[in-house]
Amino acid sequence: MAEGAAEVSAASDGGGDLGTVEPERGVAPIKPQYLTTKEQFHEFLEAKGQEKPSQDSEAVDPAGNDLAEPEAKRIRLEDGQTEDGQAEEAAEPGEQLQAQKRARGQNKCRPHVKPTHYDKNKLCPSLVQESAAKCFYGDRCRFLHDVGHYLETKPADLGPSCVLFETFGRCPYGVTCRFAGAHLGPEGQNLVREGLVQAPPVRNGLDKALQQQLRKRKIHFKRAEQALCQLSRGPLPGPTPEATVPEGREAEGAPGQDNCDSQLAPQEPDTVGPPSGPLRMCGPLTDEDVVRLRPCEKRRLDISGKLYLAPLTTCGNLPFRRICKRFGADVTCGEMAMCTNLLQGQTSEWALLKRHPCEDIFGVQLEGAFPDTMTKCAELLNRTIEVDFVDINVGCPIDLVFKKGGGCALMNRLAKFQQIVRGMNQVLDVPLTVKLRTGVQERVNLAHRLLPDLRDWGAALVTLHGRSREQRYTKLADWQYIEQCVAAASPMPLFGNGDILSYEDANRALQTGVAGVMIARGALLKPWLFTEIKEQRHWDISSSERLDILRDFTHYGLEHWGSDTQGVEKTRRFLLEWLSFLCRYVPVGLLERLPQRINERPPYYLGRDYLETLMASQKAADWIRISEMLLGPVPPNFVFLPKHKANAYK
Repeated sequence: MAEGAAEVSAASDGGGDLGTVEPERGVAPIKPQYLTTKEQFHEFLEAKGQEKPSQDSEAVDPAGNDLAEPEAKRIRLEDGQTEDGQAEEAAEPGEQLQAQKRARGQNKCRPHVKPTHYDKNKLCPSLVQESAAKCFYGDRCRFLHDVGHYLETKPADLGPSCVLFETFGRCPYGVTCRFAGAHLGPEGQNLVREGLVQAPPVRNGLDKALQQQLRKRKIHFKRAEQALCQLSRGPLPGPTPEATVPEGREAEGAPGQDNCDSQLAPQEPDTVGPPSGPLRMCGPLTDEDVVRLRPCEKRRLDISGKLYLAPLTTCGNLPFRRICKRFGADVTCGEMAMCTNLLQGQTSEWALLKRHPCEDIFGVQLEGAFPDTMTKCAELLNRTIEVDFVDINVGCPIDLVFKKGGGCALMNRLAKFQQIVRGMNQVLDVPLTVKLRTGVQERVNLAHRLLPDLRDWGAALVTLHGRSREQRYTKLADWQYIEQCVAAASPMPLFGNGDILSYEDANRALQTGVAGVMIARGALLKPWLFTEIKEQRHWDISSSERLDILRDFTHYGLEHWGSDTQGVEKTRRFLLEWLSFLCRYVPVGLLERLPQRINERPPYYLGRDYLETLMASQKAADWIRISEMLLGPVPPNFVFLPKHKANAYK
């Protein structure tokens, strides 16, 4: 994704009519009376909307570049590198070349800040949870046990009311809550308000006993091992010919899935079978055979015509999905989870699978490169969590995943891809879906060749992003190719994805014959897009309404990540990541032509009020200022650089 806003070419004398200037390609057409220059834009924000902004509020050079360096860049300069990322002249030529090579590329200067400062003066969890038993570690515990000393060193509260206490009647974080003044008694006890509803249970959490078993590798994957053993002997049998399918069974069995009679449990090792003959014996009938669903009995995934929120890495967290559900999203999916990390019991990876009660149709997305790990992970999730479908990520373009054979690389590894789909489909009791791209290289489309195979391998639905890995976001999505793939995938439903930012874009996408649309970046730019599509209108949402959406997100974030210091700052970080996308939205009332295209970046403009202008800023410092309106002042050691941008200060 390109960084920064595109500037509008203004008259050289500064007094020309901006309305006569032709809009640049890829720049949103904003009404002339709202256009401004970069200098005037930042002066207006520094003056906080006053008519006479301060002239020395920000240092800029005649070319329009900021002279005030960002923090990360200042650190680089202090370490002995010049502004171009090269070492100073005193260094050797070899060292100069090495330093320049390190400084190049996206996010190379991004500081790695491990939040170890949260552990300083941290209260023992046994006191936070108000446990009757003493601390398990005793004198060896590295946390504080003196509540009075903790309250003396604790930062000031961020607000007068606690979201958790107001909503659920009790805050589980007690004295560590950054809004603790709302629910602490005179002696520091945690108050409870009777009569309010309890916190809704967030499903799909990682149980401690299961985590210990995963870390000690004590989980047995019987079904996965049977499926992998069968796959190693050869491909699973294909669909039963129509001549041998009884009436009524043909409609039940999904394409590429075996008949029920051939899907009974495999023969036990100690079972003595009859002599080999033309009739294939499947072994005795056990309870497992009766209880476990067979392929022809799997529940169908009927989401045709529904609005599908894409699994968005980093930004597609549970609080954001709650916002999108409120605005009309029908289907949600968790962020991409690495199957190897799930099998190791990593808490951070299992957090991506959590499901809120409002998510009525919910799935999880798995990423992996090998049939054994993917099949075992599918069996593990089939036992432990509640989902409506499992999605395989065959579209991730990043090098970290691609070079290990996962993501888009599976499109060129057909043998492994087939084993992954067949193996996971055999151990899952819920439908299996696949999300892929048009191909790996820009002009070599592969999806139309894979779709018939995916249908035969047992995939219930496929989502196609109309771009290749090599292309990324340099061009628009190819919806003509998606239309060709609809016929290749039939009768398997195919969802389309790419460049949907208005109800008109969604209508054009549905005309290609897809079963539905998946919305990704469009939801990040304006989560009310789902409402616009369902109501077939352009919503000129006000800045105060947008701030209310952000406030709801912070409330959901405090419920999800916690209201203590660590939870507040985690909520702030994810809010800032989202604001790095929201700043690209142009209000409907400011546009000369409707709607805004997803490849059109906003020029510098002054909104209808100060808050609308502030939300259009591309500077991370202004995003932090918005977060301070909702979460209070940032701590002195807070550092933020958005993950999807090379330099947030352009």
